Amino acid sequence: MTTIQRIIRAESSSEMVEEATVMPRRERFSISPLGEYYMDLLTVDAWINARTNSTQANSLLCAKLQERETRIKERVSYLARKRGIGADEMWVQILKGEANDLNPDEIVDPDGED
Repeated sequence: MTTIQRIIRAESSSEMVEEATVMPRRERFSISPLGEYYMDLLTVDAWINARTNSTQANSLLCAKLQERETRIKERVSYLARKRGIGADEMWVQILKGEANDLNPDEIVDPDGED
């Protein structure tokens, strides 16, 4: 179950019933340490934006991924064509950890020629 619902009831039946939805916790991951210069930049950028370093780093990473989204999708399409599958299927294989590198003899010719 991805959403846990709790109903908190007051002791008397005349009081309101409050329903709270708790979102599932997302898995955290860590990155390699930043060099001194980049850590200083992050610290200053976070301070200017009234955020913690962690929150600012999250924001910057999301912004960079949005910036690169079109290019990432183009690369997935290229890899899918090499395999003779659709880009959506390739995307799902990558997310599931099922995508593998190809050997040269496994490359599919899009024109059907050898």
